[in-house]
Amino acid sequence: MSFDQATDIVRESLTVMLLVSAPILLAGLAIGLVVGLLQAVTQIQEQTLSFVPKIVVMGIVTILLTPWVGRMLIEYAQRMFTGQ
Repeated sequence: MSFDQATDIVRESLTVMLLVSAPILLAGLAIGLVVGLLQAVTQIQEQTLSFVPKIVVMGIVTILLTPWVGRMLIEYAQRMFTGQ
């Protein structure tokens, strides 16, 4: 395996990892922003209030995106094993 091939494998691995994790993380970011804004407006400064909505929304997004994530990972694994 040459240096260029190893670099391409690492680049593709990082790209797949970012594509798979981005929707879940963006959902958590959006909910955190909404809850933080709501806490600032209502002056409720409960520390644990932001965790429950984030966990619920991120879980729902994960469940909804599982087929897409599975396809992405299977396609990536096929490319790695076939050497394409």
